[in-house]
Amino acid sequence: MDILDIYEDVQKDVQAIYRSRLQAQMLLSLYEDNNTLARLREVTGSTSQALLPKIRILESKKLIESVEHEYRLTPLGKIVASKIADSVMTMGTVLEHKEFWQSHYMEAIPQPLLESIGSLYNSEIISDTNVEIFNVYHHFLDMIKKACHIYGITAIMSSGHADILGDRIQEGIPVKLIVTKSVVEELRQQPYIEEIHQLQKLPNFQVFMVDNDINLGFTVTDKCLSLGLYKSDGVTYDTTTDLFSYDETAIKWGEKMFEYYVQDAVELDLI
Repeated sequence: MDILDIYEDVQKDVQAIYRSRLQAQMLLSLYEDNNTLARLREVTGSTSQALLPKIRILESKKLIESVEHEYRLTPLGKIVASKIADSVMTMGTVLEHKEFWQSHYMEAIPQPLLESIGSLYNSEIISDTNVEIFNVYHHFLDMIKKACHIYGITAIMSSGHADILGDRIQEGIPVKLIVTKSVVEELRQQPYIEEIHQLQKLPNFQVFMVDNDINLGFTVTDKCLSLGLYKSDGVTYDTTTDLFSYDETAIKWGEKMFEYYVQDAVELDLI
C-alpha cells in the first residue's frame, strides 16, 4: 500500500496528536518517565481542567494509562511517543543547524545515520573567521589531545592532522583510521611514509581502506564528535567549518558511523 494512501486513512489521528500541543507534550513527557497529574500540569503549564479531556482522549486510544496515581505510556504509546520524539529531534537538528546542512553535501552521510540525525541536536558549528583563521583546526587538536581513543574516517590528509595523530599513537592511545584509496597512495609517499612505517609497528594503531570514495571527514573519540562535509557541489572539502559535539548521544551516533564504514573496509599493512 502506498504511503500516501496510508496517510489518507490515518491523517485524522495523526493530525489530532500533532495539532494538540497538550497531547504531544504529555506523550513526550511520559516517554521520559511516568508522571502525576501535578507534574503534567507543571510540564505543560496548563490546568487540570485543560489536561483531563486530553488525557481521556489518549486513554481511549490506548496510548496512556493510569497506575497508582501516575500516568504512563502503554506499550503502544511508547511506540507512538518514540516516533514523535524522533520527529521533534530531527526537525530540531535540521532547523538548529540549517545553514550548515544547506551549504554542504549531506548525501555523504549514510542513510541509516541520516535517519537518526536528530542525535546531533546538541552540537555546535565551528567555523574559521578573519580573526581566528585556524579555529576549526585548533578545536580538532584540542579534541585529539583529550581523547582516550580515536576513530576517524577521512578522504583527505594533511601533515598537521597526521602529526597530532602520530603523537597520540606513540603515547599509546588506540587509533583506528578508515581511508580511501587516494589517501592510501598519499600515505605511501613523503612526508608520511616513514612515520607510517613506524606507527604501524605499534599494536594500538590500525588503518582500514574502503574501495569507494567517502565525501566527508569524521572523527569520534570517547569525549567528542567532529563532522566535516564537502561543500554542496560534492567536489570540494570544506576545511573551514565542522560540526562538533560533546553530547553522549552524538558520540554514539558517531560510533555507529564508524561501524557502518569499517564493516566493509579492509585492514591495511603499509609497512
